[in-house]
Amino acid sequence: MAATHDAPSGGIERRFPVERGQRRVVVLDSSTHAPFHAKEADARPGDEIIVNASYAGVYCAVLVNEAKPLGAIGVDCAIGKDGAGIQGLWYFEALGVPAAAADIMTVELGNGDTLWNDGVISRVNGVATQLGIEPGMTVKRAAELMLDKPAELPAPDYIARKVHFETPEGRQIVSMNSIIDALPEDTDRNVLCTAGHTGRSVIDYICDHRPYGFICSDGGFGRNESGTAALEPTAAAGIPGASVSVQTARMGDGLSTYQDGVISAANKLALELGVEIGMPAKEAARILVER
Repeated sequence: MAATHDAPSGGIERRFPVERGQRRVVVLDSSTHAPFHAKEADARPGDEIIVNASYAGVYCAVLVNEAKPLGAIGVDCAIGKDGAGIQGLWYFEALGVPAAAADIMTVELGNGDTLWNDGVISRVNGVATQLGIEPGMTVKRAAELMLDKPAELPAPDYIARKVHFETPEGRQIVSMNSIIDALPEDTDRNVLCTAGHTGRSVIDYICDHRPYGFICSDGGFGRNESGTAALEPTAAAGIPGASVSVQTARMGDGLSTYQDGVISAANKLALELGVEIGMPAKEAARILVER
C-alpha cells in the first residue's frame, strides 16, 4: 500500500517545455513532486516524460511511476555505492519504460531547469537504447526521442548481434551478449566481443566456436583469477583473446564490451599481436581482426 505524504508547504512547480499532441514533457525539481503532479486534473498518465532533478534510484522511480510516465529522466548522482544512483533505470526497464540519467556534473540537484536546459545523459536503460538514446546526448534530445516512442515497442533484444567493422577479406568485429550466441559463420572468421566472464566454463564454447579472436569480461578476476582462466587454454588452441575490466564495461552487454571496455588481461597470442593492457577494446578488436 502506497504511503500518503503531504505536499510541500510551498507547493510544487511544474513546467511543460514541450508538447506534441497529447504527449508532453513535464519538468519537476524533485521526484517527490511526481505523486502530487499525478493528482492534478490536467495530468496525462501514459503521455508524459517526467524530467526530475532527483537521483535516478529505485525509490525515486517508484515515486515517478505514480504518474505513469511515458518516459523518465533523472540524475545519476555519480552512480554511487552499488550503483544506487541509477538503479531506477532497471526498475523502469522491467516496466517497458524508457529511462535515462544525466551526469551530475552538468546539472544542479533539485533544479529541474538546469536538468532540462543543461543536462547531458550519462546512463540509459535498454528501452531507451531502442529509441536511439545514448550517453552524451542532451536531456532535451533524449526527451524528444521518448516523446516519439511507438505505441508498441518490442522488448529489448538480449541476444543482440551487431557488426562494427569488416575487413576487405570479409572478417568482422561482432558484439553479442554471450559466447553461446556465436554462429557457424563466426568460425575462423570473426572477432567476437562478448559480455560474459572469461572463466573455465567458457573454454569449451570458445574452442568449439573457434572465433578468429575474442574479447570477454574479466568478471572482476576473482579468486585465483578465475575470471580469466580461459585465456591460456584458448591460446593453446590457437585462438587469441583478451578480457576487459568489469569496471569499464557492463557484464551481459556485448555492445558495452566493445564500446566501453578497457583491456585488463590477454593471452600470449593476443599480446604477441600487439594487444596491450589498458588499451580500449575497440582498438584491441581491430588488431585481432586485421592480423
